[in-house]
Amino acid sequence: MEEQKVKVSVRHLTKKFGDLLVLNDCSFDVMDGDLLCVVGPTGCGKTTFLNSLVNIYDITDGEILLDGQKVDTKHQSIAYIFQGDSTMPWLTVEENVSFGLDIKKLPKKLRQERVDKYLDIVGLTKYRKYYPKQLSASMLQRVSIARAFATEPELLLMDEPSMGLSPLLVQEIFDIIRNIHKEGMTILLVEQNAQMALSVAHRGYVMETGKIVATGSGAELIE
Repeated sequence: MEEQKVKVSVRHLTKKFGDLLVLNDCSFDVMDGDLLCVVGPTGCGKTTFLNSLVNIYDITDGEILLDGQKVDTKHQSIAYIFQGDSTMPWLTVEENVSFGLDIKKLPKKLRQERVDKYLDIVGLTKYRKYYPKQLSASMLQRVSIARAFATEPELLLMDEPSMGLSPLLVQEIFDIIRNIHKEGMTILLVEQNAQMALSVAHRGYVMETGKIVATGSGAELIE
């Protein structure tokens, strides 16, 4: 069996804002093709980690590597689904999903195939001509997920995909994440809803006050 390679390597990651220590010597790996989650309470450093990974924040110490190289979002294929609604209100659902593909200047036929495929996966095909103001919170989140997956990135980052959703809609979103992960890309998500995130994850890390305090398979950490 072919050995699974490391996709993201985090080594001794430390981040301070002035005297405030937010990430404290964090080290872990994300394997290629994994669905991995980092869970923990609000304020523990989860979002700071994602923002450090994509160079929104400069790190204080340590390193983050993607495929053995320093992260360069201009030359590496990374998609980031931020907290809350990130749809563009002046675009229809299908135009939102196609947005990244338009930037990449993919051929029109391929763009349409990708949009059709991911709208179907997230259950929004019949809403393709709707505008964001016509959609529920769950549907808006599904648009963001479809838009990110349509670019078929080598790494997908998701920040609190369940935020602001009812328990029923949270289940719906994580079912979509589980199904869409079967496309084979590497997914790293951070989530406060540990039970739900760990139920879909291959592997999880538990973070408290900026430190990794536990690791294991999703099933092991739920127990």
